[in-house]
Amino acid sequence: MEFTKMHGLGNDFIVVYGEQTLPEGVAELAIQVCDRNFGIGADGLVFILPSEKADVRMRIINSDGSEAEQCGNAIRCVTKYVFDHGIVRGTSITVETLGAGVQQVQVNATDGKAETVRVQMGQPILKGLNVPTTVDADVVLQHPIEVDGRTFTFTAVSMGNPHCVIYVDDAPNFDLGVWGPKLEVHPMFPKKINVEFATVRSRGHVDMRVWERGAGPTLACGTGACATLVSSVLNGSTDREGTISLKGGDLYIEWDEASNQVYMTGPATEVFTGRI
Repeated sequence: MEFTKMHGLGNDFIVVYGEQTLPEGVAELAIQVCDRNFGIGADGLVFILPSEKADVRMRIINSDGSEAEQCGNAIRCVTKYVFDHGIVRGTSITVETLGAGVQQVQVNATDGKAETVRVQMGQPILKGLNVPTTVDADVVLQHPIEVDGRTFTFTAVSMGNPHCVIYVDDAPNFDLGVWGPKLEVHPMFPKKINVEFATVRSRGHVDMRVWERGAGPTLACGTGACATLVSSVLNGSTDREGTISLKGGDLYIEWDEASNQVYMTGPATEVFTGRI
């Protein structure tokens, strides 16, 4: 099985193209190859598969063997792969995802290679039970949650996968490794949760750090960046478009008021190829 190592702002993936479906034992395979000491090392194993609804279909297996419904950085990597390798012609591409359906993607190319990718990430899901959380509310806004004697407040957003956004004084230096894993598995989140810790710098700029469900701390999270902007707009802290600064770099996020669609723009990088 041939693979390509790719990353979106340091959120890295082992990308496989050419399979018709997921192989047997894919969860165990992902755990093995994503191991950073005994495997290739990655946050997830991504398969580019045939689709009856779109140009290609994306399936993402996290480093712990669970499957992710959606991933903004992975979809940029998939788009760059199929564009750069001539699998899909043209700069307008559609990608079928597990949790967000078919997504429209626009490639900004230089010398025949994808430089940045703009993804239509879909409409945010805000109803508490649909995110899902155990909170029965149309919008879960600054809701209290207690863990190990500390109370946080979170805003819940689904971008095809569930997120809780928590505002802190200094997100880049927040103790992500202590609180992220505890919040991920909190009983308030029946399917676990991606946790974003955010600090608003201005109306158009937010710092964010992420603990990803099934992967732990990552350098970037595209859906998390989208959820953070949506949350910040709902809380009256930012405008409807701006830069989300992650540990691996910046993503530009737009939440269009007329269509309710969220758009994400950022780079993707191919690192090396090999064979499993």
